Amino acid sequence: MPSAPAPAAPTSLFQRFLNLIERVGNVLPNPSTLFAILAALVVGLSWVFSRMGVAVIHPATGASVPVVNLLSVEGFQRMILNLVPNFVGFPPLGSVLACLVGIAVAERTGLVGAVLRLIVMAAPRRWLSAIVVFGGILSHSGADVGYVLYVPLGAAIFHAVGRHPLAGLAAAFAGVAGGFNANIVLGMIDVLLAGITQTAAAVVKPGIVVSPAANWYFLTVSSVLITAVGAWVTEKIVEPRLGPYAGDAKREEIKPLGADEKRGLRFAGIAVLAVTALVFLGTLTTGGFLLDPKNPTFLGSIFIRGLIFFIFIYGLVAGLAYGIGARTIRNDQDVVSGMDASLSTMGSYIVMAFFAAQFLAYFNWTNLGTVMAVKGAGVIKQLDLQDSPILLMVALVFFTAVVNLVIGSASAKWTLLAPIFVPMFMLLGYTPELVQGAYRVGDSCTNIITPLNQYFPLILGFAVRYVPKTGIGTMIAIMLPYSVAFLLAWTLMLTGWIALGLPVGPGAGLFLAK
Repeated sequence: MPSAPAPAAPTSLFQRFLNLIERVGNVLPNPSTLFAILAALVVGLSWVFSRMGVAVIHPATGASVPVVNLLSVEGFQRMILNLVPNFVGFPPLGSVLACLVGIAVAERTGLVGAVLRLIVMAAPRRWLSAIVVFGGILSHSGADVGYVLYVPLGAAIFHAVGRHPLAGLAAAFAGVAGGFNANIVLGMIDVLLAGITQTAAAVVKPGIVVSPAANWYFLTVSSVLITAVGAWVTEKIVEPRLGPYAGDAKREEIKPLGADEKRGLRFAGIAVLAVTALVFLGTLTTGGFLLDPKNPTFLGSIFIRGLIFFIFIYGLVAGLAYGIGARTIRNDQDVVSGMDASLSTMGSYIVMAFFAAQFLAYFNWTNLGTVMAVKGAGVIKQLDLQDSPILLMVALVFFTAVVNLVIGSASAKWTLLAPIFVPMFMLLGYTPELVQGAYRVGDSCTNIITPLNQYFPLILGFAVRYVPKTGIGTMIAIMLPYSVAFLLAWTLMLTGWIALGLPVGPGAGLFLAK
């Protein structure tokens, strides 16, 4: 059994720092145990801070938000009654398992391996790191499916060409999560954040409209920046530190596709086109069967809201079609066995998800995240930076990056922060679109280093497939260079954008009209 990736001999202070983080992090208990300990710690802190009377005023509602004591009778009863609902309702759990059931068919029949070989043979090797990062950026247009589908694909692609699979996993994870707010296409998150920003901005300017495309120019250029920086970090820092892969995970052999495989791919392509045609028919025609009558738009469609179902269908249909064409499916037992084999590897993730679900539920119940965010925002308010838009926005970026370590949801976090910062900065003459853009920079960069990311246990599970002794410390040490590089490069880009007075989106300038 291979050990955790052996770091190369340290050649710089930063590399030695990463090695220290890895050693310290891996001394921590098993991730499941760690989440259980954190849950207990949150319960204890809730008692301490509630006894101290710690509370804040919620900026959106004006209501007092105290720290809730979970050691009270009511809190104890809540923990007892919600043990199962917390686990069953853990957001990634159902999505991950449902996706894997469908994707398992595609993997078992050989479709995934064939597609991987096509990608590897078609992609220029020198651009592979950039392609994997950019693919991660594009993947989060489909909600959170990038975590489930694309991150393991990045590892498999690198493994297939003889590079360290954890480097591929890291590059994909960096694109999916670290580049969360960089994209060339608009998605549901743009709609959600624009609505929150518009509500907050209406306090100062009633009737103001904030478009979902409010940051499109800025985010499009950001996608190029994050791709370049992510590829550089992968090749210059992460991969050299990991060294050659010495594990025993099966490597997809790179060889030309045979006649059966080519026929299978044709069958799979036809099946995917057929399902896609149905999706287009249901979403792009008047009265389409996948449109919501209350919000008859593509972004509000049943397709977008039920994307997990369609991932399952795409994986199942494409896998079956490939298996029939390539003659890798003989009967229904082959299909069910593929599903069984895929889910059997998820045992450690399910255990981690159980304890992570309790911890995140307790953390939310206690209001500790809200208190920390509002208290921190008060500090920025007290800084005398009103005459310097660059310093103000940089302060917002770094503050958001810190808050992101404890509050993962982008929309929940912005719901909390927008009523504070949007009106405050508007009164200083800055547009809500600019404020939202600065927030989005900070909201992305630390997603990849916080164990509080609800998908972090899943990413760790993917890594363990290749290096069984991979721990939390290993993953944080691998991802920290991306986080630091993204934060610095993206912040510099934002300051340059402001200095040049460029619009952040269609019709969205930086300063309010006098």
